[in-house]
Amino acid sequence: MLSLKGEPLHNRLLRTLKPNELDRLAGAFEFEALSAGQVIDRMNSPVRYVHFVNRGFVSMIKTMRDGRTVEVGGVGIEGVTAPHALFDGESAVLDTVVQIPGSAFRIARDILAREVASNPQFRRLIQNYARFTMAQLAQTAACNRLHSLEERCCRWLLVAHDSALTDRFPLTHEFLATMLGVQRPSVSLAAAMLRKAGLVDYKRGTVTILDRKGLEDMACECYASARDELDVIFAPA
Repeated sequence: MLSLKGEPLHNRLLRTLKPNELDRLAGAFEFEALSAGQVIDRMNSPVRYVHFVNRGFVSMIKTMRDGRTVEVGGVGIEGVTAPHALFDGESAVLDTVVQIPGSAFRIARDILAREVASNPQFRRLIQNYARFTMAQLAQTAACNRLHSLEERCCRWLLVAHDSALTDRFPLTHEFLATMLGVQRPSVSLAAAMLRKAGLVDYKRGTVTILDRKGLEDMACECYASARDELDVIFAPA
């Protein structure tokens, strides 16, 4: 198992680096525990660090003037927060908030930007991932408009399960409502339906995945589409 800073390395972007490249950057990385609700970036504020998620899930959230919020994208163990900041901007374009606690390796934006500029292979990988995140913004918009709440809920639970690296993880109905852009009562009804179907269990703000295959069968096409795109990005050269 690959490791960084003495911790097992799960992040798929970092795992693609050659050993000498990872060793060269190792001293610049900091291991950081991520807690639920932790704000990593604020919209329009400078991005000082980018975070390679190693476990858990971070949401990209759009906040409206009236205070309502909705998730428009997310980062799990496949990626990095604010990839655009490594190329053409120093400010965050969205709020970035930890939804499922875990950990990340963070590195100063300017240090990584220099590495990206000098390493063509890594630059292409980050560019491909940045394009993926943009495509997912469009996918999420379409998903919210065209797919049922139950399908979307299954999709989000699958995404969360992939990066939580455990079948049981903390998840409140309030956070899930933010992810899905609906009111909490609607989430409660959807969660009750999934629980009755034997797909998940939910107690005291903790969800347990009981039937992964059942969730995949019930989820909308967006989950499989994103998974397939990531497999292409991380396919061996």
